[in-house]
Amino acid sequence: MTDPVIKPSEKQPDVFAFYDKGSSTFSYVVKDPDSSACAIIDSVLDFDYPSGSIQYGSADAIIDCIREHELNVEYLIETHVHADHLSAAPYIQNVLGGKIAISKHIKMVQEEFGKVFNEGTEFQRDGSQFDLLFDEDQAYKLGNLDCLALHTPGHTPACTTHIIGSVAFVGDTLFMPDGGTARADFPGGDARTLFHSINRILALPDDTPLFMCHDYQPNGRELKYQTTVKEQKTNNIHVMEGVSEDDFVAMRQQRDKTLGMPTLILPSLQTNMRAGYFPEPENNETVYLKVPLNGLKQSLVANNNSKTNTNNKDESA
Repeated sequence: MTDPVIKPSEKQPDVFAFYDKGSSTFSYVVKDPDSSACAIIDSVLDFDYPSGSIQYGSADAIIDCIREHELNVEYLIETHVHADHLSAAPYIQNVLGGKIAISKHIKMVQEEFGKVFNEGTEFQRDGSQFDLLFDEDQAYKLGNLDCLALHTPGHTPACTTHIIGSVAFVGDTLFMPDGGTARADFPGGDARTLFHSINRILALPDDTPLFMCHDYQPNGRELKYQTTVKEQKTNNIHVMEGVSEDDFVAMRQQRDKTLGMPTLILPSLQTNMRAGYFPEPENNETVYLKVPLNGLKQSLVANNNSKTNTNNKDESA
């Protein structure tokens, strides 16, 4: 069964891009051109891991932009639970308002990492830390702009591509064509699922602008954050036209075995699965983040073993 054809709106939103060099992350302010309504996508909290200190420069730049243009924040969207930076959504929300939103499949992520970090029953695994949980392929409005939260799992279970007006924000699902695609070895990730999600994006009209969440500047080229469906289909080194599903899965699984963990994965997961909020302070009024020795590694091994066993069953069926 094939997906129905999805046609983005012809209306072009105004897009302001912000770059965090430490995590190679792009954040965006997306504005309805016919009103003051805007959304913030994938904001970044500045976190210095060695000292355990936080700063707000990246978030303040977004706040300054919104104030300068006299915008009204309707949504603070997370395309997924990021493993390489902490979300600044609660900080920005406290200043500007708006609803913190993510896919309803955050519940799967919370369940998995609730175990990794040995969270107690006080940690709710129902997504209630967020103000809004998008259903799969849920239509919504940003001012007068037609929008769609397109379910695109594979990197994580809660990945969503947001089509806002005539453009799409793909999260970590795709990188620039010379960067390829996201890893699929995190708990709940799956290379075969990722391939199908990417093809949902590539089924959009060829001229659809795609905005990246990351750019790692392969071979030292200049920074880029925007491409098109056509450019991805023609030039993406992992999923260009002609690459089969099985070839992609084999490549992705082999490549993932060579990748180290993101530097900020442990603090990022603990906060981002809470919508960007830190754990509650302990009895000395200090907030602590955990480092589960080998806990994440064991979860990765279990995830990959599960996929291997599933693949073996499929091959013998």
